[in-house]
Amino acid sequence: MADWILHFNFNLKITENRASKLGDYRPPINNSRHSITINHNLNKYAFLITLVHEIAHLTTFEKYQRSLHKRVLPHGEEWKQEYKNLMRYYLNEQIFPEDVMKALIQYMHNPAASSCADENLLRVLRRHDIRRKSWVHIEELAIGTTFRYGKNRFFVKGERGRKRFKCVELGSKRVYLFSPLAEVVPVNQTSPVNTEKK
Repeated sequence: MADWILHFNFNLKITENRASKLGDYRPPINNSRHSITINHNLNKYAFLITLVHEIAHLTTFEKYQRSLHKRVLPHGEEWKQEYKNLMRYYLNEQIFPEDVMKALIQYMHNPAASSCADENLLRVLRRHDIRRKSWVHIEELAIGTTFRYGKNRFFVKGERGRKRFKCVELGSKRVYLFSPLAEVVPVNQTSPVNTEKK
């Protein structure tokens, strides 16, 4: 990885936790350097997977947009191929434990825009997090439980749709969809609520 940082000459910044993304890539502008940011709170396996994901954006930019002046989709076939090529250097049991290796190999058959989009890989990676005692995954809560998400937003857990849970924000009464693996802080138990959109 140190060789890649030197070879590709990019700025790497470790950032505060961002709920909307794990990492980010920005191409060079006006002769600046490539820029990659990674959330500081990822465990070492999630950090590496995310960093390689972002470096694949860099190599895709260099190979297609800078060299061929070809516009490509952010997570299109070109990026997927670059990601697979870069990740192969790390797909071994000296780097990843067996459970992560198995989930990662399955994910790499058709990598998505984010490793968070693959529920199986995310669930396995979460096993290696340092769990804060107050936090749980929303799938662990009973229907009707009030929980805090973020600093001061409160919701009531509703029924699960096809993939996500329908939860009502207490302040606005709006319905939001939550991944089963969203990390939340339970507040108390309440009766089930109607989460159908009006």
